[in-house]
Amino acid sequence: MRIQKLSNRLANQIAAGEVVERPASVVKELLENAIDAGATRIEATLENGGTKLIRVKDNGGGIPEAELALALSRHATSKIQAESDLEGIASLGFRGEALASIASVSKLVMTSNADQGKSGFAVQVAGEEMISSLAPAPHSQGTTVEVRDLFFNTPARRKFLRTEKTELSRIDDVIRKMSLSHPGIAFMVAHNGKSYRQFPAVTDSADERQRIKAIFGQDFIDQALYFEEAHGGMRLKGWISLPTYSRSQADQQYFFVNHRCIRDKVSSHAVRQGYQDVLFHGRHPVYAIFLELDPKLVDVNVHPTKHEVRFRESRGVHDLIYRTIHHVLASVRPEAQLGRAGDSTGSSGQELAITEQAPGFVQHNMAFSRLSQGSGGLSQGGRMPGNWTSTRLDTQTLDISNQDGEIPPLGYALAQLHGIYILAQNAAGLVAVDMHAAHERITYERLKAAIDMDDLRTQPLLVPVSVSLSEREVALVVDEGEQLQALGLQLEIASAESIVIRGVPAMLSRDNPEALVRDVLADFLEFGMSNRIDNDRDELLSTMACHGSVRANRRLSIPEMNALLRDMEATERSGQCNHGRPTWFQLTIADLDSLFMRGQ
Repeated sequence: MRIQKLSNRLANQIAAGEVVERPASVVKELLENAIDAGATRIEATLENGGTKLIRVKDNGGGIPEAELALALSRHATSKIQAESDLEGIASLGFRGEALASIASVSKLVMTSNADQGKSGFAVQVAGEEMISSLAPAPHSQGTTVEVRDLFFNTPARRKFLRTEKTELSRIDDVIRKMSLSHPGIAFMVAHNGKSYRQFPAVTDSADERQRIKAIFGQDFIDQALYFEEAHGGMRLKGWISLPTYSRSQADQQYFFVNHRCIRDKVSSHAVRQGYQDVLFHGRHPVYAIFLELDPKLVDVNVHPTKHEVRFRESRGVHDLIYRTIHHVLASVRPEAQLGRAGDSTGSSGQELAITEQAPGFVQHNMAFSRLSQGSGGLSQGGRMPGNWTSTRLDTQTLDISNQDGEIPPLGYALAQLHGIYILAQNAAGLVAVDMHAAHERITYERLKAAIDMDDLRTQPLLVPVSVSLSEREVALVVDEGEQLQALGLQLEIASAESIVIRGVPAMLSRDNPEALVRDVLADFLEFGMSNRIDNDRDELLSTMACHGSVRANRRLSIPEMNALLRDMEATERSGQCNHGRPTWFQLTIADLDSLFMRGQ
C-alpha cells in the first residue's frame, strides 16, 4: 500500500478514538469548554442517554464570528499560544482536538454569540475534508453545542455502547464531578424532556454543604469531616468520611487538582495510608478532596483524556495528603462524634468541630492520658518494657461515678454485659463499649508512642545479605540513601546491579530482609516514598496490642470500666480498633423512646 495523507475526517476519527469513548466523554469536553469560557450557568439536554442528542448551552464569553469556523479545526485553541504555556496549564482544555473529534463522529452544530448586542452565528462541518459552513442564528451571549446521532458514521464504535441507563449514569458521574469542582456554577440537566439534575450556584459555605449533600446524600454529611490545610505553597481541603461510613467499592472517591478531577496513584495511595488501621478490611472511604497548587508544579499533558497528571514533587504531595488525613482522623474524639449525633438538623456538629480546630490540628497533641512514664520503647526482641503494663488499668484516681460536675462524653459505667461489653450512661443516653476492641486501640496507640519516642533503631545483620537489583533500583538506593537510612535500612552498593543489606529496623530483624528492601524500593519507584516499614512495624504492634488487651469474660470493676472510658476519650482513633471495627456506639434517649414507642 502506498503512503498517502489521510483525509481530515479520517484523521479526526482516529483522534476521536482517544478522546470520545462514549457520550459521557462528549459531555465532559463540552462542559470543560463552557467552564473555560467563564460560564456561570450551564444547561445540558440529553436524549437516549446522550446517544441521540447532547446539547450544552452556557452563558460564557462566546466565540467571535471570525473564529467560529476555526474552532472546529484540529489543534485550534484559545487556551495556549506558545510552547512555554504547556509548563503551567491553568485551563481545563488546551489540546484543541475535542470539537474536531466530536464533529467527525456526529452531526454537530455550534451556535455562539460573543457580543450581547448582536445576533449569533451557527457553524457546522460536512464532507471528507470537513469544510465549515457559517450562517446567522439568533442566540444570547454564550455558546450552544448540539451533538446528534453520536457514532452514526462509525457503527463499530456504536456497538460498544451500553444501555441507555448505563450511559446516562456515566454522564451523571461526569456532571457530579464538575459540580463538585466548580461550585460557583449552576448546572441544569434534562433527560428525555424531564428535569434530571439541578445544582444551583454556591454563594456561601451553607450552599456548598447543600451541594455536597446533593452529590453524596445526607448520610455522608452526618458522618463527614471537613478540613483545610496549607503547606509549601499547596492548599488542601475537602470532606472525608468517618471510618464507620465506608463502602464496599471505591465508587465515591473524588480527587481534584486545580479543579480538575483526576485518577492518580500517588494521591490514592496517600489517602489509603491516611485511613490505615482505622478502616475495616475490604472497605473504602468516601471523600471529595481538593488540591490547589502552582500549575507549573503539575503536568496535565500526560493523557488525551486529561484524567492523569504528573506531580513535579510527588513526595511532597503524598506527604501533605497522608499527614492531613491521618491527623484529621486522629483529631476525632468521642465528644465530637457525640456532638454530631446530637445535631438533629445535620447543619453543624462534627464538621464544625473539625473546622474550629483546623488551624492547629496538624500539630495535634499526641500525648495520651496516663501514658506510662519513662516507657523508653520496646526491646529488640519485641517485649514490652518492664515498667510498662498494657492490661492493667490505672484506677487510683478514676472512680468518679459519684462525683459532681460535667458528665464526660462517654459517661459513667453502669455494668458489664456478658463479660464483653461495658454499658455506660452519658448525657445523651446509653453508651455500649466493646471493652477488648477499645483497650486494644488504647494499647496499640501507647505502643506506637513508645516506639516513636525511642526512634527507629537499626539492627546490624550478623550475615549481610546480597541482593541483585536492576540498574534503576540501584540508582534509587544512591539517590535516596538518606531516606532509606532514616527508615532503619543500611544498604551498601556492591555493583551496578547489586547491593548488600547490612542492617534493618530492629523490630523487623526476624523478617525476610531481601523482601523488605525490594518492597520499599518498589514503593519509592511508584509513589516517591514508602510506608512499608511503618506498616510492618504497626502490624507487629497491633498483634502485640491484641494479645495484651483485656479479654472477654474478664470481670472489671466499676472503677476499671471508668478508667477505660476515660482512656478512650483521650486516645486518638479510639472509635475503631486496630482492625477497623467500631469500639463503641451511642443509643440516645430518643432512640430508646422509639424502641418502646414512648410519646407516639
